[in-house]
Amino acid sequence: MPDRLGNRVRLLHIQDAIMQIETYVKDVSFDEFESNAMMKDACLRQLSIIGEACNRLSDELKVTRPEIEWRKVIRLRNIVIHQYFGVDLEIVWDVIQYRLSELKAGVETLLADFERQ
Repeated sequence: MPDRLGNRVRLLHIQDAIMQIETYVKDVSFDEFESNAMMKDACLRQLSIIGEACNRLSDELKVTRPEIEWRKVIRLRNIVIHQYFGVDLEIVWDVIQYRLSELKAGVETLLADFERQ
């Protein structure tokens, strides 16, 4: 069954969530992140949105960008949602600092493809 919002809207959700996380952690150290409950909660919420949106993208779209680790993004969402007390903040920080930029670039490319259509 096709997603009622569609791939383009889901990609925009992912893009927006990434931008929110970037805003939250701008000029912040890991120690500051770890000690700020509101910042952690906000980032985890946005990561769950990213994972849910990725999960709802069509398989046809995902295969066009195999370099994006869709399954890992979705798994992180599942951990954040279902094992919230077991979330490893060092892994979350690593994702935020080093992995989101890759996802962001891929999403921007996919959105540009939609604009060209």
